Amino acid sequence: MANRAFRGCKLKLAVKVSGIHWWYRDDSHAAELTAGYYNVKDHDGYRPLARMLSRHYCTFNFTCVEMKNSEQSEEAKSAPVQLVQQVFSDAWREKIEVGYESALNRYDQKAYNQILKIARPNGVNREGTPKLRIRELTYLRLGDDLLETNNFILFKIFVKKMHADLPYCPDPSKYFKSIIPLPNSKLIGLNWLDDILATAKVIAPSPFDTAKVIAPFPFDTETDMPVG
Repeated sequence: MANRAFRGCKLKLAVKVSGIHWWYRDDSHAAELTAGYYNVKDHDGYRPLARMLSRHYCTFNFTCVEMKNSEQSEEAKSAPVQLVQQVFSDAWREKIEVGYESALNRYDQKAYNQILKIARPNGVNREGTPKLRIRELTYLRLGDDLLETNNFILFKIFVKKMHADLPYCPDPSKYFKSIIPLPNSKLIGLNWLDDILATAKVIAPSPFDTAKVIAPFPFDTETDMPVG
């Protein structure tokens, strides 16, 4: 529906997928199942979503990227680090772009460094574009706390590190990927009902052919561009 409404417009569609990191370290993955994500040890719940989004040229937008496992309650069996690694790997394997956002108001070095690590999981490539990198960040959030002197100084360092210490580039054609008119979905019907039916139709390869669990791409332990 969104592709039909905006096709031809110079914009990028994005779909936000919630980061349900509680009980990720339990075989039941109870929190994800309760939220509707069928993600267990022998069934990948996110790659079928990525495959579906690839049909409509959507960015896969995810959250909880500033979190570390050690910051979560042990009783919750949370694993935001491994969840992000799985989800981003699934999206990149489906050749779609990844966006992310922070979930909490954090203005500290640990949070910024974790966000930077996920931005380029294998670090800066001194010889060209990193193979794995995110497209965009939604940062939470602008407010009085962020504009407090020390917080804002650190935030400016963080922004510079997100750009790998490169100077400001005023030419959009040199950005990661320029915004182009939205192409037609890979499944196109004659009207909105045809679009819905086509999206639900199983085609080869089906999104559910991708539900087999595959080891995620390796991520570095820490960022190579820390804020401090």
